[in-house]
Amino acid sequence: MSAAREDGPQAGAPGEDGPISLWRDRRFRRFWAGQSISEFGDRITELALPLIAVTALSASANQVAWLTALVWTPNLLAIVLGAWVDRRVRKRRLMVLADLVRAAVLLSLPVAYLLDAVSLGQLYAVALVTGTAAVLFNTAYPPFFVHLVPRSSYVEANSRLSASRSVSHVVGPAAGGVLVQALTAPVAVVVDALSYLASAFLIGRIPLDESPTGTDGAAPPSLLRRAREGMAFVRRHPVLRAGLGCAATVNFFTFVAGSGLLVLFASRVLELSAGAIGLALGIGSTGALLGAVLAPSVSRRIGVGRSIAVGAVLFPAPLAIAAFAGGPLWARAGVLAAAEFLSGVGVMLFDINLNSLQTSVIPDGMRSRVAGAFSSVNYGVRPLGALVGGLLATAFGLRATLLVGAVGGTLSLLWLLASPIPRIRSLSENDVAQADRAATCDDADPEHRPTPC
Repeated sequence: MSAAREDGPQAGAPGEDGPISLWRDRRFRRFWAGQSISEFGDRITELALPLIAVTALSASANQVAWLTALVWTPNLLAIVLGAWVDRRVRKRRLMVLADLVRAAVLLSLPVAYLLDAVSLGQLYAVALVTGTAAVLFNTAYPPFFVHLVPRSSYVEANSRLSASRSVSHVVGPAAGGVLVQALTAPVAVVVDALSYLASAFLIGRIPLDESPTGTDGAAPPSLLRRAREGMAFVRRHPVLRAGLGCAATVNFFTFVAGSGLLVLFASRVLELSAGAIGLALGIGSTGALLGAVLAPSVSRRIGVGRSIAVGAVLFPAPLAIAAFAGGPLWARAGVLAAAEFLSGVGVMLFDINLNSLQTSVIPDGMRSRVAGAFSSVNYGVRPLGALVGGLLATAFGLRATLLVGAVGGTLSLLWLLASPIPRIRSLSENDVAQADRAATCDDADPEHRPTPC
């Protein structure tokens, strides 16, 4: 492999469609390593932050809920932040900045702990700032990704990145528990801060050509106008519109029956011990790893679009399996593990293929704006879903709430069936265009169909 292939801008040029080995691309290896380390650190903080609130500050359930909500709240402004990021040429610098900000904010916790000055207000600030930095990173990510990975390798690259995330969900909580117990929660957060520093270092060392494309010399549009253009582009594009509708629907309903309610259901209704619940969920998490590994081969066999459709059903539907769990202890725990396993396979088939398809249809000049618009809706519905889930569980019970999540999430498939997505077999421009034309012809009035039909 030539040095140009490993390090030069040619290795991941957006227009390159020939197959390459991502593991032989030094730039991708650096990016993958940074993201893998960061994902592992995130699992520790996800455990440590609530534990600091509960054990050190005696926080109530409502205060812990606010801590979770503040992490997601910045996504409501992602549409505006994405429009701002869109005008910045050096997306990599923004990603490095986001990592450094998160590292600095997290390091404030062990410092405050050593000074005996940790407060709930500081935890809220940490959640809000790290959530905002995450939105900055995520809106700068799409343009960076397409400069790094060729179009023909989108699914493979997303599969490998998702596999690392899945491994972190299997290993991270257990490792985090050991670190928290050995070092205390505030000190364990140092590991996550160091993971962000590692990510910033590795991303900063990736040679990437981010030269701006030619402009017409006109004054750039305002921030709000660019934000509106991002959302308008999503609404007009049949693939993006259906993908967002499907993703937001499945996210809303899976948060209606979110992980907190599922754990509560397992404890109070299935009467499983904390150890049994942890073991069942840990076994179930391996489904996400399997789904990430299988996603490229499944998409090659049945097509990208059908893989998305299968994932859209397989992700939420197993909630119904969990809702009907019964019998002896081993059976109840086994059903919970099986439901989590199938759901994990489904979410990876859905996420990897949908993310890859969206990356292939968004023009370079719109990537950050579209990412911001997408995140505002897709992640903005999550807190709302959690709130609705709490109300439903209070009014109708936990089992009924899980069934609502399963049925409602499965109905997200309707967005796909009314779109060209199920017809798309690969990410080639020809396949996407043919599926789009076929859907247009099917929807058109027979007397006024376009000539190509």
